[in-house]
Amino acid sequence: MDIKSLDFLQLKETLAGLGEKPFRAAQLYDWMHVKLADSYEEMTNLPANLRKRLSEEYPLTVLKVEREQTSRIDGTKKFLFELPDGNFVESVFMRYKHGNSVCISSQVGCRMGCRFCASTLDGLERNLMPSEMLDQIYRISKITGERVSNVVVMGTGEPMDNYENLIAFLHMLTDEHGLHISQRNVTVSTCGIVPKMYELAEHKFQITLALSLHATTNEKRKKLMPIANRYTIEELMKACSNYFDKTGRRITFEYSLVGGVNDTEQDAKELIGLARPLCCHVNLIPVNPIKERDYVQSGRQQIDAFKNKLEKNGINVTIRREMGRDIDGACGQLRRRRLGEGKKG
Repeated sequence: MDIKSLDFLQLKETLAGLGEKPFRAAQLYDWMHVKLADSYEEMTNLPANLRKRLSEEYPLTVLKVEREQTSRIDGTKKFLFELPDGNFVESVFMRYKHGNSVCISSQVGCRMGCRFCASTLDGLERNLMPSEMLDQIYRISKITGERVSNVVVMGTGEPMDNYENLIAFLHMLTDEHGLHISQRNVTVSTCGIVPKMYELAEHKFQITLALSLHATTNEKRKKLMPIANRYTIEELMKACSNYFDKTGRRITFEYSLVGGVNDTEQDAKELIGLARPLCCHVNLIPVNPIKERDYVQSGRQQIDAFKNKLEKNGINVTIRREMGRDIDGACGQLRRRRLGEGKKG
């Protein structure tokens, strides 16, 4: 059993099964999810015999820093963490005026196959447990000594492809017994797994749902994102509308601008047509080139023209600030480089 993936009530039940009183669960939960203990030995208000039993029967999930890089441009930090089974995941720490943000991974690798993303080049290895998603945030908090106020589930992996663990993670991240991060400060991305978008809406979380749209027609989206062969843009728009109706939370459209592919005036016009009926925000992303693909970033003039056309038509739009460009900022690049080193060895 992964004890760090148990929510507070589940932990109380587990410790009750060990013959422990309820207050022990509160102490243990506090050590794991507030004090961010690295080991049972640190949990000094737990009896020695309980600590011994826990260490023998319930190994504590703690990620190890394999590599840390700091941007000379903006101070962004990128971490490569080693999981207990020897796999690797990436996380990014970013400082903004509104607070510190951490972007975490939800899977080891990814099977979605988006053409401009390095995360998916080696396919999916496995899903992350809630503890492994949480501990990316916990490690970064301890390493930096700074509070994390915003969490973005937009790193390696498709969160909706790890749905049950994602839901458990969201409950624990925002639970009053843990870090208690505001749901409004949490963003979850998806490439568009429509049934899971409907399921997520039923939870009525106050999180932001970010749809990786990246194209305005089914034909063009299929070339960029294999998931488009399964769910049409029309189906996606209905799921987005339903999410807003159920939660009252504005949808974000993530739109990576790829030079000569989806950055034309016609693309902007079609994007306006999709965005206008919805309560949404468009986040334009200058694509981060990866050596395995021949996609290039749109020019600055093209990006500004695209943004201006949307704004003139009443669409709420921003251009994502590029963070950590000098430290393998794009998802999957650092892990892929580390795996390549392992093969050479």
